[in-house]
Amino acid sequence: MEKPLSIFVGTTNHVPFGADDGEFEMVYTRKLKPFIIALNNFPKIKAALHYSGVLLHWIEKAHPEFLMLIGELVSRRQVELIGGGFYEPLFPLIPAQDRIGQIEMLTTYIRKQFGKRPLGCWLPAAAWDQSLVGTLNTCGMAYTFLREEQFLQAGLSGEDLYAPCVTEDQGKLLTVIPVLRRLTREAKAGSVFSLLEQEAARTPSGAGRLITLCPDCFAEDHDAEETGLTRFFEDLARAEPFADFITPSAVARIKRRRTRAYFPPSSELSFAGKDPKGAASPTMASPSMASPSMASPLPAKTPKQLLLRYPEANGIYAKVMHTHLLIHQLRGDKARKQSAQEELWKGQGYAAFCHTEGGGIFRNTVRNAAYRALVEAERTTRKRGVFIPSLMTFDFDLDGEDEYLFQVEHINCYVKARGAAIFEFDFIPRSWNYLDTFSAPSDSASVPAARRMSFADMLAPVSIPLAALAGTDGIPGGVRVCSGEDWDAGGADKVKKKAAFLLGPRADGPFAAAALRKEYHLKRDSLTVRYTITNRGAEQLICNFIPRIDLSFPGEDDRCLRIFRLLPQGESPSKDTEKSAPPVSREALVPDPSGVITGSASAVEFQDLKNEVIITLTADRIFNAAIVPVRVPAPVYGTETPLYQSTCLLPAQTLDLAPDAAFTAEFILKLLSH
Repeated sequence: MEKPLSIFVGTTNHVPFGADDGEFEMVYTRKLKPFIIALNNFPKIKAALHYSGVLLHWIEKAHPEFLMLIGELVSRRQVELIGGGFYEPLFPLIPAQDRIGQIEMLTTYIRKQFGKRPLGCWLPAAAWDQSLVGTLNTCGMAYTFLREEQFLQAGLSGEDLYAPCVTEDQGKLLTVIPVLRRLTREAKAGSVFSLLEQEAARTPSGAGRLITLCPDCFAEDHDAEETGLTRFFEDLARAEPFADFITPSAVARIKRRRTRAYFPPSSELSFAGKDPKGAASPTMASPSMASPSMASPLPAKTPKQLLLRYPEANGIYAKVMHTHLLIHQLRGDKARKQSAQEELWKGQGYAAFCHTEGGGIFRNTVRNAAYRALVEAERTTRKRGVFIPSLMTFDFDLDGEDEYLFQVEHINCYVKARGAAIFEFDFIPRSWNYLDTFSAPSDSASVPAARRMSFADMLAPVSIPLAALAGTDGIPGGVRVCSGEDWDAGGADKVKKKAAFLLGPRADGPFAAAALRKEYHLKRDSLTVRYTITNRGAEQLICNFIPRIDLSFPGEDDRCLRIFRLLPQGESPSKDTEKSAPPVSREALVPDPSGVITGSASAVEFQDLKNEVIITLTADRIFNAAIVPVRVPAPVYGTETPLYQSTCLLPAQTLDLAPDAAFTAEFILKLLSH
């Protein structure tokens, strides 16, 4: 006689690409090892495990004995391994070829390591699109999992929430197994055995309910993980008289009439806990703690809405799409193409697109790793001796407007037409994007956070402290933010890699009479930016001109970054309007307790110690400057920690222009690798 309940126990495990060994070790010690040790003591209880390829690769190097233990559990059919994308991507965000490639990469790894091919696929953040049916079917995946809320969105309810369903696309079929986090929360609040007993009593005769339990949250006391999980499994064992323990492949094989359903595009992001910007948190191992009162200003109900919620996510997505096209244009060199593809896949991990319980997109280390992989993939596509420097205009960031893409041997410099500012600045020899920063949260219900850019120009009253213009707490009133205005194209020379932009006077607003001309000129290892500012009004124009520059480094402490001020020999720092000779004196700068540096210079030098790169900003005259660290608060493993994002340099030159008078300025950003 069939028992009332079939219990499926599952756990998902991933550490984002780019995390350090300490983070991997913490997850291994607090989560992976206690679960397997506790499970091993209850041989009648079966479990399904998902480990991302990133995590499996680290375990293989750091704890190979752990893989042997998992292999034993697989051999005795107590554990079933679930496949997925090797680098844990959000599948709806990546091209079909990359979906298949990532799934097959993890499938091959599991088959070689454990001798069995996975039959099911885990979807990070439960990110769903109906077109995934064909992808998973092509990869030999028989089943996947979606959340209870997604079943409800598909019109399923009642007993259909306790049974797998079948879904279809273009004639391909897939079994979808419901994951009821609600039951895990209820079990945690009370007794696992009592919950199961009640579910068995409520099960209609002959129905046979499928119960999914994710025991990760039973091990929140970091000093007693194994004890908490042991209690969990003890309660499960007590339920054996009215429950069978089953694996997901067995669920998929059961020949029983199933409801057919079609699921709308969705993900955990629609109903999980909220992040500091108000968006949803796609935590996979923790139950949803969302409250109806926690309104999201720009909710990410589908994965692609993340690209609207976070402009930084859209930047990575655009880079993924661009790099994908470059790779698939390669011909005749399979090894180079394969190497570039794997680097591309490294940059597709879901943590770089959304907030997770470990910080996700808020963490510069996660974004840095994604960009490093994507730039390295692009570098791999450039055949030595064949690459031709170029200046192109096309819609890189997929917003319907063309951007200017300067590409030379060592530098990519991408300029947004609106604002005439740089939104990506890649140093190819180190595969590093020096504009991988993150903006402060937006409180507006209709406007996403503004993406931070470099050479983002402002005209500000001389009374406003420069550090206040870094934008970490918003921009003070009375400032003309030229980087937020529409500039006109002023001509481009694709041979010399030059492009100019024009901004006319405004009808009203702060410093409305100013007209600006701005020209970018990219060379092999340097960028020159020239300005002409003209007073088109009838009154004197007095203000500070600040081309704000963000540079993203691996960190802000002296192990990662050192900053120097350069001044002409024999000149006083107070002479800020005279033409200067080449800088010859260097002074190391030490931030104040808040991390801010102020002073005068004719050049500022940044030593990126991790990447072994020196970046120097030189001006044609002495300028006043503020250097401000950009930090954004984000919950990281339960604590709200301000995370370093970038270093903001604000070089200011004071304008005092009579009507029709003009001011010129030139800045050179030079990069030198050791």
